Amino acid sequence: MAKLLSLLLLLLLAFLVAVSASVSFRIELTHVDAGGHFNKSELLRRAVLRSKIRAAALLSRPAVVVPKSTAGAPIIPVRPSEGEFLMDVGIGTPPHPFSGILDTGSDLIWTQCSSCILCIEQPTPYYDPTKSSTSSAVACADPLCQALPGPLCYQNSCVYFYSYGDAAATAGYLAAETLTFGTANGTKVTVPSIAFGCGSLNEGSLSNGSGMVGFGRGPLSLVNQLHAKKFSYCFTSFLASNSSTLFFGAQAKLANNTKYGPVQSTPFVISPAQPSFFFVNLTGVTVGATRLPIPPSVFALNPDGSGGVFIDSGTSITYLQDAAYALVREAFLSQVKLQAVNDTAIGLDVCFALPSPPFVTAVIPKLVFHFGGGADMQLPQENYMAIDIATGNLCLAMLGSSDGSVIGNFQQQNMQMLYDLENNLLSFVPAQCDLV
Repeated sequence: MAKLLSLLLLLLLAFLVAVSASVSFRIELTHVDAGGHFNKSELLRRAVLRSKIRAAALLSRPAVVVPKSTAGAPIIPVRPSEGEFLMDVGIGTPPHPFSGILDTGSDLIWTQCSSCILCIEQPTPYYDPTKSSTSSAVACADPLCQALPGPLCYQNSCVYFYSYGDAAATAGYLAAETLTFGTANGTKVTVPSIAFGCGSLNEGSLSNGSGMVGFGRGPLSLVNQLHAKKFSYCFTSFLASNSSTLFFGAQAKLANNTKYGPVQSTPFVISPAQPSFFFVNLTGVTVGATRLPIPPSVFALNPDGSGGVFIDSGTSITYLQDAAYALVREAFLSQVKLQAVNDTAIGLDVCFALPSPPFVTAVIPKLVFHFGGGADMQLPQENYMAIDIATGNLCLAMLGSSDGSVIGNFQQQNMQMLYDLENNLLSFVPAQCDLV
């Protein structure tokens, strides 16, 4: 009998592993400003403002702050809650609607609970664990609790504190729930026992979302909890009304049709100090016919986690380290034969005055990012130049940063991005994302 029970247990464990390893779905992503009735200039301004808020926290990389309190609870600085794309998820049984911000720059999945004392306005009702038959608290000894930075234990519940800077924060307990994903073809994918944060004290902005869905490299992210070997997304044009698409698991593969350009790959760079980020080795930048003389040290990832270059889904425009950005800025100002203007309204600092409407086509130099492994990302003009219709100015969708660089989603428009975690590769190919 004991042998039979052991065999059944092994079969059950093998079944559960197989189920978790086989999770695969395709899901639509909605831009945070969709349905907001903003004109094109307003959309651009809002995206630049969100990028500045997010990049300020992403690139500052603060250390853990220990407040003066009897509890001695560390306040863990993490990534800002501003983001750009929302994915609809059901939490619990029956599924409770949750519109989470897709975030490749963080790990934790979290939403606000109905018992929240401090609550952020959100478009869906707060999650109530008492109305779900599959809700449970994560014990303090659970490995996922221990994966939290600075976890605390209260009445055998795993408590978290995350700070986003500028008085934005979330605190609550780690729970386990069944998550349901509604796929693009109308079917449902249900996965049990996914750990997430049930927020009780929340401040800041959720960008029209109901919480966060972390896609980072840490153990608490959705990617790792589902044992996914890969995921990909394809962001449609920034000003288009079409939804974008996320592919998860086996469905995450690049389009075979390469009429827009070849599939290219570059290795991810691992940072023990910043293990959640998807760092890449940016080796150079070309503007027009000139490869800029950027020293390798400018893009180098330092042992303490500072510097480096990473790919991010939640930052709109690209930020380059100041020394590199100065060269890019100078190259555009010298190569574009239009009057340079200072468009303070939009928040970008390399802008050119287009002739009065109807606007004419301007000659703009090409922009290429060169990555380790020989991968070159040649961006179409709409991926780095933005027109502010209100002023008639054409602006470079890029800014400088005092520490580190981030490649934003504006530069990833109509570019299918594949995160191959098994082989530690980022692959990309130009695509028409509304048809993928």
